[in-house]
Amino acid sequence: MSERSQPARQNHPQPASAPPTAGPDWGTHGTWWWRGHGCHWRVLGERHHPPLLLLHGFAAGSGHWRRNAGPLAAAGWCVYGLDLIGFGASSQPAHRRHCGLDNRFWARQVQGFLAQVVQAPAVVVGHSLGGLVALSCSVFFPDWVRAVVAAPLPDPALLMASPRDERAPWPLAAPRRRPWRRRLQRAVVVLLCRLLPLELVVPLLAHSPLLDLGIQSAYQGPVIGDQELHRVIARPARRATAPRALRAMSIAMALRPYGGTAPALLKRLRLPLLLIWGRQDRLVPLEVAQQCLRLRADLPLVVLEQAGHCPHDEVAEGFNTALLEWLRPLNRHVALDARTNQT
Repeated sequence: MSERSQPARQNHPQPASAPPTAGPDWGTHGTWWWRGHGCHWRVLGERHHPPLLLLHGFAAGSGHWRRNAGPLAAAGWCVYGLDLIGFGASSQPAHRRHCGLDNRFWARQVQGFLAQVVQAPAVVVGHSLGGLVALSCSVFFPDWVRAVVAAPLPDPALLMASPRDERAPWPLAAPRRRPWRRRLQRAVVVLLCRLLPLELVVPLLAHSPLLDLGIQSAYQGPVIGDQELHRVIARPARRATAPRALRAMSIAMALRPYGGTAPALLKRLRLPLLLIWGRQDRLVPLEVAQQCLRLRADLPLVVLEQAGHCPHDEVAEGFNTALLEWLRPLNRHVALDARTNQT
């Protein structure tokens, strides 16, 4: 894949004497315009430090890294957060046939952000869906990614990978369907998603106690009553454009080609990748991590006890320690390169 260079329209974050280092409002905020979409982003740390980009998971936003950005910035990283299109405070567009909201689209958004805003390759750390996007960006745009962390890495395709996929040293193409079958599949998926009453269901859920129960299902410990967390999830879901964005990503993710799935991407990956999993994850169980290792036995895996689907938020100290420990050799290498370039 390649991304044409294009002028960036952005509101640079206004300098603040002391931007928040913790909580859902961490960092200094700005808006970056990409392909007509407003993308909310934030930054924390010294700009001359090596960049690290945090990508949120499904239904969340960059505020979900409320317990990680500060410690990472204090450890010598310039920490960026980006709301993927359709989530957080970024635009929530409707479905368009040739511009679907899937991990390939979001990977292009991330590459554009790194090129136009960060203006340097970065370590990309993703939670859940953000981990899949980080992996996608590292495969499609390897020159813009230095290393990847997926915490965890979700994709239903991982559960359907065959032994033939596991043994192959390269990604195997899925059997090519005849054109009429592809058109039929697209028509059925689009029809079913359009029939879903999301304009009724999404606002109902977003304003009811069911939202708190949904959030709780992603956590091992009790979080009902955590107003910061509730706000991170509820605000995007309560926007009038949330139902159409959910429909758009449902269609696009269901119609992805095999090359956009995690098994194929893992086989193509040539950059360092760290997997972090919560042992008590009920949404993307640890068995999925074992399937990742069957596809790529060389990947390091950190399992955090007493954590569910959101280890970065549930056991933030353990998550930050594991991440920084893995990044330490990379950070030393970057610092050495920077000193070499200055001499």
